[in-house]
Amino acid sequence: MSLHYVLVVTEPAYGSQMARTAYQFACAAIEAGHQVSKVFFYQDGVLNGAASTVPANDEFDLVGAWQALARDHHVELETCVAAALRRGVISDQEAAQHGLSQSTLATDFSQAGLGALAEALLTADRVMQF
Repeated sequence: MSLHYVLVVTEPAYGSQMARTAYQFACAAIEAGHQVSKVFFYQDGVLNGAASTVPANDEFDLVGAWQALARDHHVELETCVAAALRRGVISDQEAAQHGLSQSTLATDFSQAGLGALAEALLTADRVMQF
């Protein structure tokens, strides 16, 4: 039986293992034949969507891994817009709205409110929080 997952990530890409564990879970679920439709980044988890993240050459590039997962498996990557704005992770739309010169949201990520998360939770078979 194939399950439909939504993941909620509340930890940053670096400084905690939880975001990478979420990524590994998503990969394992997809490999097992399940669907991961959305990863919603909330609280400090929005830092997973920061375009300015540059890991050392010998470190795993988690932001890049999320982007590849989105492209290869059609997984939506959404950062909570309110939490992201507080942490300086800003989409093109938000940058224009607030008169900022540039966005800082990584490619393949989008921003949404908690309503988008609530809607996704209603359609998921399982929700996993990391």
